[in-house]
Amino acid sequence: MDWSELTPGERRSIVAAGAVQLVLLGTALNDIRRRSPAELRGGRWLWVPAVFVNFVGPIAYFLIGRRR
Repeated sequence: MDWSELTPGERRSIVAAGAVQLVLLGTALNDIRRRSPAELRGGRWLWVPAVFVNFVGPIAYFLIGRRR
C-alpha cells in the first residue's frame, strides 16, 4: 500500500505514532546518558541499542532498566 492510498486519518495516525516513537527514543537516550552506571540495571552497552527497538525498547528501559 502506498502513502497516497491511505486516508487522511490513517496518515495522521502514522505520523503521530512516529512522533511518539521519536519522543520515547530521545527521552530514553537522554535519561541513559544522564544516569550513573549504578542507577542502571545492566550497562549502557545493553540499553542504548535496546531503546532503538520500536516502542518496546524505550518502554522496557523505563519499566525495568532504571533503578529507583
